[in-house]
Amino acid sequence: MTARPREGLRDMTPYVSPQLDVAARLNTNESPHPLPPGFFEELAKVVRDLPLHRYPDGAATRLREELGAVHGLPAAAVWAANGSNEVLQTLLLAYGGPERRAITFEPTYSLHGRLCWSTHTDRIRGGLPSDFVLGDPQIDEARAARPDIVFVCSPNNPTGNAQPIGAIRGLAEALPDALLIVDEAYAEFSDAPSATGLLGDLRNLAVVRTFSKAYAMAGARIGYALTSPAIVEDLGRVRLPYHLSALTQAAGICALHHRPAARALLASIRVERDRIAAELTTIPGCVVYPSDANFVLFVPPGDARELWRGLLDRGVLVRDMSDAVPNALRVTAGSEHETDLFLKALRECLPA
Repeated sequence: MTARPREGLRDMTPYVSPQLDVAARLNTNESPHPLPPGFFEELAKVVRDLPLHRYPDGAATRLREELGAVHGLPAAAVWAANGSNEVLQTLLLAYGGPERRAITFEPTYSLHGRLCWSTHTDRIRGGLPSDFVLGDPQIDEARAARPDIVFVCSPNNPTGNAQPIGAIRGLAEALPDALLIVDEAYAEFSDAPSATGLLGDLRNLAVVRTFSKAYAMAGARIGYALTSPAIVEDLGRVRLPYHLSALTQAAGICALHHRPAARALLASIRVERDRIAAELTTIPGCVVYPSDANFVLFVPPGDARELWRGLLDRGVLVRDMSDAVPNALRVTAGSEHETDLFLKALRECLPA
């Protein structure tokens, strides 16, 4: 006897990013630097006193209060979960589902579409222009599609560009009954205006952030949404009981206490991002896309898959994004040493 899964499940492949033992793992947009020892010392003290025999605070009250203080919002306008991915999934559970639909603008973060599928939300694939920048055509396309949810990724993954704040506002105003989700996983690396500045005017907006990049906490799995209190209340109706562990909440609170150190890490990562982009632009025939994130998307001369393999053979793992942008690779801005390894391997792989 064999249990029968839902229709189409086994046609889906798992969402997997290779985690290989290489000298420079530059494929998953993690921070190359941990927070300083003071963070771990504080966290160790807090963890020793946690009553782990009791359930955690189901509302993550203190974490939400401290996040609200950082962003100038009340705790009632903040939602926290296990990584931004769970935040996105919970938003879809509350506002998507059967006979409801979402629109994404491609190319963009592929998990948005996968989460639509897993929550039985129909997805409409909108398109971005050649420069990947949202504008009036996308607003018109969304208005015609009449979705219940609109996804915008800014800075966009995998292209790296921040989206104009006017276009984000235009989408929210054109579709007042739809939920506009702005995924700002990489916002801290950008000088562009954040959609959080629109929260006072727009009640159908949810801005999603993560600790994985800006706080060097990918292993802790903490994400959050900044939105209206009404949307937060709806998320509470579909969340799992005690969904955010006491350990995770403690890690998030401690990380917020070390924001200056996190900002210093951001500055060093931006230096390496800009160095990568500058070096790539010197390669004849290489197309380099401007980045507001902690990675650079580029189209190399020659075959991207062959270059990906050549880099891996030299101990450098980048992300092949050819399925999203033809013949494109994406490289994370790592440490200075990792950037050196990437550039050296790249020169060895490309013809002189």
